[in-house]
Amino acid sequence: MNFITLRSLQTLYRTPKIRPFTSPIGSSANYSCGITNVSQLGIQKTSSFLSNSHSAFSLARGHKMIICSAVAAEFSVFSHGIGIRLVTTQVKAPPQARQKIGLKVTMLSPGFIYEPYSPRQQLPFWQRWFTRSGWKRTKDDIILELKSAYAIAKLRKKGYSKKKFYEEAANLYREINTLIANGDKTSLRKAVTENMYSALKNEIKLRESKWSKVYWEMIVPVVKIRTLRARLIGVDRSDLEKVFVQLTLEILAKQKFEAYNSEGAVVAGDKSKEVLVRDIWVFEKSLFHEGAFWRLCGRIPT
Repeated sequence: MNFITLRSLQTLYRTPKIRPFTSPIGSSANYSCGITNVSQLGIQKTSSFLSNSHSAFSLARGHKMIICSAVAAEFSVFSHGIGIRLVTTQVKAPPQARQKIGLKVTMLSPGFIYEPYSPRQQLPFWQRWFTRSGWKRTKDDIILELKSAYAIAKLRKKGYSKKKFYEEAANLYREINTLIANGDKTSLRKAVTENMYSALKNEIKLRESKWSKVYWEMIVPVVKIRTLRARLIGVDRSDLEKVFVQLTLEILAKQKFEAYNSEGAVVAGDKSKEVLVRDIWVFEKSLFHEGAFWRLCGRIPT
């Protein structure tokens, strides 16, 4: 496979520098239409019950990223113009340790969301096709979609099935929300990345300081799931097969929620009412660890 250096790509296409991963970079039209179980439904743009009330129900989890005396360096590699975020870890062990043992570094999660999704502002037809700014925006949108297409193609080589993944994502969505509602931090650790687990522990602690108990239920099946973005993150500059994949999903689901104080009185919500909730979650999986599975690595505010 021929690779084009970042300098050459910038020269040929005059592509602006990639922003740091902390800056949200939006996508154009959604990569996948997804699946819909309910049509012509009036969608109330509502934050997740977990996100409301100080993110009482926010979800995520993960394994530890083991880095011994590590210094992380990040750079971008492009294959046929399609970007892969590459994170390498350099480890320096003491001379005596290097003589006695071979030091092995294991990364179970990159620890960040690469190019977080945000909606792209719609451009009028005349502005998109008859102005320089519109042409540049169109080029940027195409590049963003090509990145998603490349990541999905990489996944398919590993046996990815959109239908099967959507079913697994819906089950994870329900499971993680239930664990958060029950305050089950032990089980939650297995379903999310380490960074998400730390965030969720704090949210559960904050929620428990206000409410004694929470009831949460999701009406199955989910109303809709669709893929908004797909990204690859490499961990070895000499082996581009060692990558993590992150899929950003929009999930629409009917939910019931009710919160109680220490005396058992209802202080928030109403479990007799169904509310349509829209969440954007980012799921992550290693493509080079044997037995790897999907985990929640982040949530995008809606």
